Amino acid sequence: MSLSNTVVMVSPDQFGFNPQTAMTNAFQHHMNISESRLKNQAMEEFKKMVTTLEKEKIKVLVLGSRVNTVTPDAVFPNNWFSHHVDGTLVIYPMMASNRRLERQSHNLKNLLNDAGINHIKILDLSSDEIDNKILEGTGSLVLDRDQLVAFAMESERTNKQEFEKWCRIMGFEGVFFHAYGPDSKPVYHTNVVMGLGGKFAVVCFDAIALESERYLVEKKLRNLKREIIPINLAQMSKFCANILELKSTDKKSKIVMSDNAYKGFTSSQRITLGKYGSLIRVAIPTIETVGGGSARCMIAEIFNH
Repeated sequence: MSLSNTVVMVSPDQFGFNPQTAMTNAFQHHMNISESRLKNQAMEEFKKMVTTLEKEKIKVLVLGSRVNTVTPDAVFPNNWFSHHVDGTLVIYPMMASNRRLERQSHNLKNLLNDAGINHIKILDLSSDEIDNKILEGTGSLVLDRDQLVAFAMESERTNKQEFEKWCRIMGFEGVFFHAYGPDSKPVYHTNVVMGLGGKFAVVCFDAIALESERYLVEKKLRNLKREIIPINLAQMSKFCANILELKSTDKKSKIVMSDNAYKGFTSSQRITLGKYGSLIRVAIPTIETVGGGSARCMIAEIFNH
């Protein structure tokens, strides 16, 4: 599978609990600390993650949050854009009004150009949010970029019609399903339920209520030649599926996950994952607890082939 050695990360300059997203994200929780300490902890975690990735020979392009604009979830840029091997840069329709403010296509394009990444074609779908047609990037979409298959699960942040439109435009086969957390509500993003590497897939089948849909997802993953690593609901809550395989500049596979997710896997699961790449752990407890997203959510892959 096409794996990226370059990523964009956005600094959490105004990080905080986002009440606009909390109703649909059961993973968000308050922390009983001051606002300034919360921001400082999030920034420290972000900087350490950037340093860790760079040590692992992943190129990290850091984009600052928009100035004079409060964007508490800006640290999760993969929801407002995705970049593709053919140079397409997709801009997405988002649910929360304060998350829509995160989008900064012009600054992003300048950042990519400065890094020598050119030939960018922008596909802007953001106006579809006016009709509540929401699709939040590679939060909503879990992609096999080589075999052109996209997985998505329905939620208030992932609209089936918008997903089908995306698949038509981008030339992907779509696999659509439904998944629920322990609270019996839809999980907010697909990339919390499943993660796809070049040769493996981590999936919480326990979250997929319909047997026919579990069968559909499993069959497709087997057809895509993935070794399936099933996780349970407790492991899903530790963000074990919210992981991402990257390729270092010296061509080695790196599977990035939070420290929380690493500890959530069993030792045998870690051994299985380790066959496919080095397991890179990042400690992001503040970002996970308050933001309700994990390591994969903080990374937007960039392709420069």
